[in-house]
Amino acid sequence: MLRLGLTGGIGSGKSEVARLLSSYGAVLIDSDRIAREVVEPGTPGLAAVVAEFGPGVLTADGALDRPKLGGIVFGDPGRLKALNAIVHPLVRARSAELEAGAGQDAIVVHDVPLLVENGMTGLFDLVLVVDASSETRLDRLVKRRGMERDEALARMAAQADRDERLAAADLVIANDGPLEKLKPQVNEVWRELTARAAAGR
Repeated sequence: MLRLGLTGGIGSGKSEVARLLSSYGAVLIDSDRIAREVVEPGTPGLAAVVAEFGPGVLTADGALDRPKLGGIVFGDPGRLKALNAIVHPLVRARSAELEAGAGQDAIVVHDVPLLVENGMTGLFDLVLVVDASSETRLDRLVKRRGMERDEALARMAAQADRDERLAAADLVIANDGPLEKLKPQVNEVWRELTARAAAGR
């Protein structure tokens, strides 16, 4: 098994790279998706969040009110740490479960937005960083995702800076251009991964 950590700043195009790698045959483990699953209604994760933050973080139908919770933890390191202490162990456990089911010959891609920020580089055989300039990322967040400029800048500032991510990278995909320029780079990375996986076997 070859374990790849995939990361990139918000607006870098990491999700598109994950989608392409998955289409080539990688087993994709999406940390963001798992983080949502472990706090769905009826889960121990949601019960723990409510115990920590109170029933005010629930919607009328009993689901997690993400904007409300975000408003509590964003900008408050102590409250964010409390939330992470609940969610991160659950995400790690579910990720390990999915990886165990992937098979010994699999190339497993862990899509982890905050891989660098959370000091997780040592957990993977290789780290792939999808890189784009701050200007490109801001433009995508405003034009494609409809974010307000100030919100986009705040979200970008809350993540590791570009140099920190690049310092952690074994492989880098430059994604300042259009999709046509991204696909050949992902193809090349896939060739590298399959070669390494074969050598490991």
